[in-house]
Amino acid sequence: MSLLGVDWLTLLSAGALAFSVIVYVLLDGTDLGVGMLMLGNRADEDRETLALTILPVWDANETWLVLGGGGMLALFPVAYAILLPALYLPFLLMFMALILRAVGLEFREHLPKKGLADATLLAGSLVATLCQGLILGALIQGVPHSGGQYSGNGWEWLAVFPLSCAAALAVGYLWLGACWLYWRTEGSLHERARGHAQILCGLTVVALSGVLMMTLGLDERYWRRLSHAWVVIPTGIAVGGLLTGFALAWKTERHWMPLVFALAMIVVAFMLMLVALFPTVIPPTLTLDQAAASPSTQIFILVGFTLVVPLTLAYNTWGFKVFAGKVSARERR
Repeated sequence: MSLLGVDWLTLLSAGALAFSVIVYVLLDGTDLGVGMLMLGNRADEDRETLALTILPVWDANETWLVLGGGGMLALFPVAYAILLPALYLPFLLMFMALILRAVGLEFREHLPKKGLADATLLAGSLVATLCQGLILGALIQGVPHSGGQYSGNGWEWLAVFPLSCAAALAVGYLWLGACWLYWRTEGSLHERARGHAQILCGLTVVALSGVLMMTLGLDERYWRRLSHAWVVIPTGIAVGGLLTGFALAWKTERHWMPLVFALAMIVVAFMLMLVALFPTVIPPTLTLDQAAASPSTQIFILVGFTLVVPLTLAYNTWGFKVFAGKVSARERR
């Protein structure tokens, strides 16, 4: 039995994997954006506030990265076998950068001078973000493979398109981070975050539009999939509505609303990527069905997903609820 030309079980597996990835992007992408905004906030008190806003939640947010990586290995082992050797260096640098970020966050309060911890948090967040953009761009660009094995030279991720995706993702994460700070902070930092978020919104739209135009030129199949009226019209309506909502959100006292609209914009961009790639998992030719594990393996892993995902979502929600409200370094002292 198939759905949209793909075995229904494989399609469900792909949906579980895509869900893990997008939740990671939304949650930890916001944290990485806050880390990168250390560069635009020079005062020690402001930097401490930035760190405090994400300190209670960053580690839980990274759980989704583990689910996504483990899910690909278990559900689509052929894709994993091709993608990993193609992107060894970006993956390695990303994991090292995430460790650096953790060190900067967790050891910050134990250091008499916070400059080194702040620099570590900034560098780790920036490098991890750029590596994620390179990985995403290399995937969309297409990974050379033959017979289920990677056949490239290992440097495809340094092409213009992956580099453009890295820059666009950095701008998008910065936008999410600024909206997060507008919600979680007060005073001058709150107002500065508002200004940053409004500027970064425009930059993100420009960056994503540029990446979309480049994507359409990569492969004729991308153009065919994304030019259908059922894609163009709903996307245009969604983007217009979200940008209008984002502009109006500043007039309310619900400071979380700009972040919601920003997150929704990232979801729209992610959905466009999925439409462009479907039914491949590793462009240009490896399809979901070809890369999928055996049905029994998929069923076993999906049962695990149905148990783990609700618990993880509940834990994330509980964490955000417990640590809700405005954060101030001054009050901590």
